[in-house]
Amino acid sequence: MYIHERKDWPEFHWDQAKLTPLLAEVRHLQGRLLGHMEALGFGLREEATLQTLTQDVIKTSEIEGEKLDVEQVRSSIARRLGIDINDAKQVDRNVEGIVEVMLDATRNYDAPLTQERLFGWHAALFPTGRSGMQRITVAGWRNLESGAMQVVSGPYGREKVHYEAPTHDRLKKEMARFMKWCNAHPDTDPVIKSALAHFWFVTIHPFDDGNGRIARAIADMMLARSEKSSQRFYSMSSQIQRERKAYYDVLETCQKGTLNITLWIEWFLNCLKHAIAASEVTLEAVLIKARFWKAHAEESFNDRQRLIINNLLDGFDGKLTSSKWAKITKCSQDTALRDISDLVNRRVLAKDEAGGRSTSYDLRAQE
Repeated sequence: MYIHERKDWPEFHWDQAKLTPLLAEVRHLQGRLLGHMEALGFGLREEATLQTLTQDVIKTSEIEGEKLDVEQVRSSIARRLGIDINDAKQVDRNVEGIVEVMLDATRNYDAPLTQERLFGWHAALFPTGRSGMQRITVAGWRNLESGAMQVVSGPYGREKVHYEAPTHDRLKKEMARFMKWCNAHPDTDPVIKSALAHFWFVTIHPFDDGNGRIARAIADMMLARSEKSSQRFYSMSSQIQRERKAYYDVLETCQKGTLNITLWIEWFLNCLKHAIAASEVTLEAVLIKARFWKAHAEESFNDRQRLIINNLLDGFDGKLTSSKWAKITKCSQDTALRDISDLVNRRVLAKDEAGGRSTSYDLRAQE
């Protein structure tokens, strides 16, 4: 029996005494992070939000097996946040779609969750009306033609069914009840409500595809409500991607269990705790970047140099060589070497001591 087949569905309950210490710890970490960020000033908060949302969009898609171009995602988010970045990329429509969903969920966290809003999110995720090669119902609930909505793994002919969602004829009623609950004044802690919303939505599984991404967007919206802040400084999707197997295991266990979903909420709170802890890495990167540009505020850099320096500060993929410089900045090899030599002479870049066939460079440690 699946959880939605139980007669008391969806009257979820949980062991409050067991969860209270963990919830208190998470709330403390949330408050401490927000306080820390508030002290940094608007510019650094926006930079941290850009970094966090970029990771959120990349990882929520990776969970579903879709790999997006990081620079496209970053460019799309920066443009929408009004942040000026060098070498903004042309952005594919599928990237714009998931960025639209995540930003609407978090920037407009106080807006009601309505059928129109959910359908808009779904249409943004699937602009061609297809999931891969398969045509799907877009901006509408699953229908009779969709067939049984099952979560399946394993090779063809030996598939294992992990979960089967409510039938299509129940969706209108199920979603009306879910949205009414989402928009009601919370009768429990908003962080717990985020965990419940994620589980409830993905259990209903109302769309042909995109349910996981939309469930995570709803959870992020609820977390933004819990903090009364549209700025995001930690990424739940990144942490879920890191704990992906446990994520699916606990979902399956609870979707086949009773209405007592303590196990799911406990996992969600621990995942949130880990996500907040991981945000320290993002924050440190933002601070390093800010310190660098403050230290070099009186110096002059051309656009190519600024682009590469920011790439290095954001975490350059691989080793920086003159040929990579030329390719990224769309300049000649001679121009790349002149740019690099200038930065080496000014003690901004240092040659990699490892040497090898191609000389590589990195930022010199700030003194």
